[in-house]
Amino acid sequence: MECITLNNVIKRFDAVVALNNISFSVPCGGRYALLGPNGAGKSTTMKILAGLLSQDSGEVYIKGMKPTSTDVKRILGYLPEESTPYRILSVRENLEYIASLRGLRDGQSRIENLIDILDLRPYERMQAGKLSRGNQQKLALALVLLHNPEIILLDEPLNYLDIPTQERVIKYLKTLVNATFLISTHIMSIATRLTDHVIVISHGSVVWVGSIEQLKSLGREDEPIESVVVKLMGV
Repeated sequence: MECITLNNVIKRFDAVVALNNISFSVPCGGRYALLGPNGAGKSTTMKILAGLLSQDSGEVYIKGMKPTSTDVKRILGYLPEESTPYRILSVRENLEYIASLRGLRDGQSRIENLIDILDLRPYERMQAGKLSRGNQQKLALALVLLHNPEIILLDEPLNYLDIPTQERVIKYLKTLVNATFLISTHIMSIATRLTDHVIVISHGSVVWVGSIEQLKSLGREDEPIESVVVKLMGV
């Protein structure tokens, strides 16, 4: 079954065509990277899938449902490129508030688990607005993952994180073996560590889809995979 489907999607912002008739799908349980340069249309695609933007034409489905449906909100976790936790609430209050909104019966145990995994224990009583940018990103990730979403959309998830925290996040995301992932990034190493398939997007168009192994096979034996991707992007 396909958990994420886009068919012939077009999105314009005035005279700018952000998405030019893109189509791709992600099977349930798949781990896909949406890979492209800055301005390629990655974030626009993610916002449409999250139900925050509407396409001008084409079809978008999350498990056969419209992204704006209430049922999708229950199973989806979305991290935007620039996340904004509730600034006047503490780390713990942010998590408790979202757990309450989602009606999580085991909310407290999930909160404790994520606070420890993301090393937020020293900051749990601090207002989110006073956190460093890296700790705000950790809190945003915790809020996204709190309800154990079936489908996870992450737009540049490792932004602002130091190397030890990046390793913690990568290790944790790899344990979520039943989830469907679409991770937007322009960094190939993130794609290779967190996903097994790549959707290459450039200038608002999908230019290549396949496994990372297939991607590697497109280049010479001694050619860095980044060079292969740059050629596909045509930049």
